[in-house]
Amino acid sequence: MTIKRRTLLASAAALSIPAIHRANAANVIKIGVLSDMSGQYAEASGPGDLLAAQIAAEDFMKANADIKVEVVQGDMLLKPDVGAAIARQWYDQDGVDAIFDIPQSAVAIAVGQVAKEKDKAVIFTSAGIPDLTGKYCSLNHIQWTYDLWGHANAITRGLVESGGDSWFFIKPDYISGHTMVKDTATIVESLGGKVAGMAAYPFPGTTDFSAYILQAQASKAKVLCLANAGDDTANCIKQANEFGLPQSGVRIAALVYQDYIARAVGLELAKGIVGAMPFYWDQDDASRAFAARFTPRYHNARPNYYHAGCYSAVWHYLKAVKSMGVDKAKASGRATIEQMKAIPVSDPLYGTGYVRQDGKLIHANKVWTTKTPKESKGEWDQFKLLATIPQEKAFLPMETLGCSFIKS
Repeated sequence: MTIKRRTLLASAAALSIPAIHRANAANVIKIGVLSDMSGQYAEASGPGDLLAAQIAAEDFMKANADIKVEVVQGDMLLKPDVGAAIARQWYDQDGVDAIFDIPQSAVAIAVGQVAKEKDKAVIFTSAGIPDLTGKYCSLNHIQWTYDLWGHANAITRGLVESGGDSWFFIKPDYISGHTMVKDTATIVESLGGKVAGMAAYPFPGTTDFSAYILQAQASKAKVLCLANAGDDTANCIKQANEFGLPQSGVRIAALVYQDYIARAVGLELAKGIVGAMPFYWDQDDASRAFAARFTPRYHNARPNYYHAGCYSAVWHYLKAVKSMGVDKAKASGRATIEQMKAIPVSDPLYGTGYVRQDGKLIHANKVWTTKTPKESKGEWDQFKLLATIPQEKAFLPMETLGCSFIKS
């Protein structure tokens, strides 16, 4: 695909933080939020992740007046070639030092290769395949917010142990969908459960999931597992209710669940759905304080765990820049990533953790169930905590993932 310069300029339109005064370029760190700004994942990531990055940069500059931070945005249109082209322009021509976000794993893999070639940094805050720190690992990137195995592990154990021992999967026909189902099915079977069936649908463009819902119903599975995200998850929940699956006792597990999905379908339809989220806006005083700052600037919506992850990642990246010096950070993304690994992670949203040598942020995960309308005390009061997965059990061991630069 040939990408015209006009397309790139439109997709990578710069949005600087208002408080920034143009300074000597040597004293400015420039970060890019590369996301889905206009498609079906835009509400989950895109503009909200951009705002979270802006707030993190604002907070950093208040405490470090000698370093200026500029934030730009790009819409990768959920296409690896577009994402890679924007990354090359940013790194080669526009002076971007680090890229964040990227809510699709195929795009993340493509951009990760560009970052490696250019010795720049990329921090994935919404791409989920575990192989980003395994088969596709690189000294130039970090996987920050979550991974799909961690979500599958957190959700599956509780459901199987409570009687949900047969599963039907609905997945999009792309790499993350296949990875989610493979990992979840493996865990289900390791716990003595069985896979009753699965169905893959064309992506993007599918809005009618009735045929797949009917397959799930016919399978007699006790759990319908949605291995998708965004609007697709919301539509599957609505249509599963139309066919009476929850009413017949079928549990719904959503592997990439978000606050806005539950709100979009309403608690009456979403009640009882189980999902994993390492951050929830109402989990503690610190999360509520962040939500109070974020919400008025984001069409009155609460932040989700992608947004919180982007704030956390940008904040830690800038701490690494401060500790090593702007000139060294701009000279080598690989060196900056190494510095991020050397500094303990601590922020008000993701708590404490550390970046493992293969590039995965290790932190606790949480399992939530959606409240009933009677349990909810307000518009955004949607979840109650089922379990906390400690950080030492939340992710696959580094040795299992097989990163090429990790010596056994």
